[in-house]
Amino acid sequence: MKSREPVNLRTVLIVYNFTMVCLSAYMFYEFFVTSYLANYSYLCQPVDYSTSGLGLRMASVCWWFFFSKVIELLDTIFFILRKKNSQLTFLHVYHHGTMIFNWWAGVKYVAGGQSFFIGMVNSFVHIVMYSYYGLAAIGPHMQRYLWWKRYLTALQLLQFLAMIIHTTYNLFTDCDFPDTMNMVVFLYCVSLVLLFSNFYYRSYLARKSKKA
Repeated sequence: MKSREPVNLRTVLIVYNFTMVCLSAYMFYEFFVTSYLANYSYLCQPVDYSTSGLGLRMASVCWWFFFSKVIELLDTIFFILRKKNSQLTFLHVYHHGTMIFNWWAGVKYVAGGQSFFIGMVNSFVHIVMYSYYGLAAIGPHMQRYLWWKRYLTALQLLQFLAMIIHTTYNLFTDCDFPDTMNMVVFLYCVSLVLLFSNFYYRSYLARKSKKA
């Protein structure tokens, strides 16, 4: 794109973002309802490796959650086509690039169990996030309704903190869920808290202090 003009993707972005809202809402519903019907514990939940209806239903939504991370690579492609190079930060590339591999391993080895909590919480956050992006894509006149961007970042941070607490509990209790997977999730979420905290500081707190 170096020698090309930015591509106008307004209609594509509106359709894409609100489609992702629908997909995220579907996954959140499936994670919540399936875990409720299967009487999942929010403290300790082993993986159901059986071929039961609910076990396969949970494995299915875990696969869709993994596949949604593949679809989300379009975010990066859209940034490039629109020449929004400032959006291609280390945080963006790191987060989108690693989530695919993390959830590939998750679906392959632990499609369910404790993993459902991460998928459910992240799906909820993505309903809010893609709603914001979808509204922003409609046009500049929507900006006055999008004052809550900093709270979206705060919500993203809150989800990672919740995952750290959830995983930490399982590392120190006798739960039939692989500690190796728990440790990977713990370290990964810590890295995201650090990166998102840095983004929050630079985007909102540092700019505010400069204005003052």
